[in-house]
Amino acid sequence: MAELPELEILRRELERDLAGRKIKGVEVPGAGLVKHPTKKALATALAGAKVTGVTRRGTLLLVAMEGTDVLVLQLGDLTRLRRQQAKEATEKGTAMVVTFTQGGQLRLIDPKRQGTVELVPVDEVEQYHPELANLGLDPADEPISWTTFGEALLRRNERLKSVLMDPTFLVGIGPMYSDEILFHSGLRYDRIPSALTTQEIRRLYRAVVETVHEAIKYGGTTLGPDGWVSLDGSPGEYNQHLTVYKRDGEMSPRARGPIVKVRFGSGYTYFCEQTQV
Repeated sequence: MAELPELEILRRELERDLAGRKIKGVEVPGAGLVKHPTKKALATALAGAKVTGVTRRGTLLLVAMEGTDVLVLQLGDLTRLRRQQAKEATEKGTAMVVTFTQGGQLRLIDPKRQGTVELVPVDEVEQYHPELANLGLDPADEPISWTTFGEALLRRNERLKSVLMDPTFLVGIGPMYSDEILFHSGLRYDRIPSALTTQEIRRLYRAVVETVHEAIKYGGTTLGPDGWVSLDGSPGEYNQHLTVYKRDGEMSPRARGPIVKVRFGSGYTYFCEQTQV
């Protein structure tokens, strides 16, 4: 599933590509994607509407329409957004097609049917998504001081990997980037924040900021044939810079020993036993 860097890349691409364009029509061939209003009402409301901009709140992509409505996109596992021409073949799993008066189509491809779409008044977004009221720090959206980061971190009492993946602490960090952040900070996944030194908190802060921005710089991470791709279908290149995630058995970049894979919650975590303490 796309994490913060990939979502921020999509936001920037959508903003650049869609702002100012007018919608000709919308097709939603399957069921379950549109949460509000109905499919028919959404298609009617969007026909002729003009896109004014694209923002992001947490992991939600918000496509603003001229007037007061906003199209809220929540991507699921394997959900992809693609800008394509009408003449191009329709990919299996295509759940929504937005056709513009000029400039082709925006297609939402959702083979697992886990994404959602809503059209709501902009001032009612939090009513539909109350979790937005408790969002944590967003390192891709605005600068964060290490003191603000440290104060928020020290209020937590869970293991570090769990803290990093908690959206009320950090927005959009999942299993992959949390492992990378912990490797770059030299900290184990099971450390407790209260046991960290000031130097270790600073290292973790730098690792969060640098990892997120480096991943954005390299176009996100694409793993496997069904991995994330950008709006034009290009894969990300940050996978070439991954240090530990799903590299168990390989030699650690910092030590004469292998990357280790251990059970963590319902999944796994990957780390270097020799350099992460």
